[in-house]
Amino acid sequence: MSEKNKAILEEANAANAAGNYEGFLSFCTDDTKWTFVGDKTLNGKEAVRQYMAETYIEPPKFTVANLIAEGDFVTAVGDITLKDKDGKATDYSYCDIWRFRGGKLAELRAFVIKLEVKDETSSVP
Repeated sequence: MSEKNKAILEEANAANAAGNYEGFLSFCTDDTKWTFVGDKTLNGKEAVRQYMAETYIEPPKFTVANLIAEGDFVTAVGDITLKDKDGKATDYSYCDIWRFRGGKLAELRAFVIKLEVKDETSSVP
């Protein structure tokens, strides 16, 4: 089951990266719940659809460093770049913990941290 869930997440993320948000949503349960720790919670596929329409002005660029599957859970760790409506890119590191139910993405617990650009001229480490 673990490897199957991992393959499902990879396929869903490929759709997302290609800008096929409805394709991605087809992998989610209708009552999917997304919790962005310290920020907000989205309840249901429609809330996720609205979030994606507002946030993914361009398809996100993902770099997955680790994809770990066990039981009904798949954890993805990596980096993501999002562009805003002005075309400015912002980089984040993330850890997504996905819970599967019936072969679909039922719940997300996401830890997302904006990466700050370091000032190379600063003498402070």
